[in-house]
Amino acid sequence: MSRLFEELDYAPTPIGAISLRRRHILSLETDVFEILLGEEHLMSSLFTASEIALAEKGLAALTGDRLDVLVGGLGLGYTARAVLQDKRLQALDVVDLLEPVIRWHREGLVPIKTALADDPRCRLVQGDFFALTASQEGFDREQPGRRYDAVLIDIDHTPERLLHGGSKGFYTPEGFTSLKRFLKPGGIMGLWSDEAPDDTITDLLAGSFDETWAEPVVFQNPLQDGREVTQAVYLGRKT
Repeated sequence: MSRLFEELDYAPTPIGAISLRRRHILSLETDVFEILLGEEHLMSSLFTASEIALAEKGLAALTGDRLDVLVGGLGLGYTARAVLQDKRLQALDVVDLLEPVIRWHREGLVPIKTALADDPRCRLVQGDFFALTASQEGFDREQPGRRYDAVLIDIDHTPERLLHGGSKGFYTPEGFTSLKRFLKPGGIMGLWSDEAPDDTITDLLAGSFDETWAEPVVFQNPLQDGREVTQAVYLGRKT
């Protein structure tokens, strides 16, 4: 059996101390990996359904092959890994603000080990997703203005529950319109939320995208006797 608790790494960052830890849950007979920012839980390997759905639902809305995809927010890597499982993928960029998170993937400290770092289609980029969205050059220094078939975002809990103030101006018509510049025609923006679909957010996206909709993601919480949890993936299309 694994240790009941182990802190795998702890590091200061510009937005606070971040830690990666592993807990063994006796009732489930499984190890759970968690990322914390200070005392705030950011992600758990026990709850990954909506992170995976962000990739699957976002890419399912696309046609064509040789897809170029950008993921904003790395975390434990489940969204990015699901993108890599789409056979149409040509290239994947994953942008994360925090160097320690990228290092965990390169060192294999996360549950998926070095699956992302070892895949030649995948590039892990340290950067401020929101600042890059507002910039003229965008997300690829080697190809300024590069556009993607899909941009999938899993950073804040919701547009109203932010990790830090750096993303505040993004969840506005101006912020989404700025991101839209980096989508190809027919491209999809996907936005993860840990709350159930909210018409207010769909309406907000409609101010910038030509087609918008929300996809509920329902799964069971094994820590609460299988209680159903509903989260959301919001999608917007550029025509």
